[in-house]
Amino acid sequence: MKLSYTLLRDDAAPPRYATAGAAGLDLSAAVDEPVAIAPGSSALIPTGVAIAIPHGHEGQVRPRSGLAARHGVTVLNAPGTIDEDYRGELRVLLINHGSEPYVVRHGERIAQLVVAAYARVELASVEDVSALGETVRGSGGFGSTGA
Repeated sequence: MKLSYTLLRDDAAPPRYATAGAAGLDLSAAVDEPVAIAPGSSALIPTGVAIAIPHGHEGQVRPRSGLAARHGVTVLNAPGTIDEDYRGELRVLLINHGSEPYVVRHGERIAQLVVAAYARVELASVEDVSALGETVRGSGGFGSTGA
């Protein structure tokens, strides 16, 4: 499968796999000047990249574990979904859960992109919840299956 991309600025980094076994493509910041994210604050960081997700797939923007572990910085809407028909610039919504300001610099790897297949469903409205069928869990919600 091919993921077509274009760089929207000359100094943008293309998405790339860091290792042969990596599931996610690294996305890097494409900023004109460093962006400081205060503790408890968020910032929308451009990547300078536009892509064409293959038909029947989505792009999932996920946090980088090292950024989260070392600085408490993660993707706010993780995983963010990129639909196959989106052609604009990829931007990453980062939030700083750490105790110190975090500065995002140009070229820094800020997130990863996983391309995954999805299924579209046909919606069928039913009159009553009992028409949805019985399960062992039933309507048990948060914490209903144990710890």
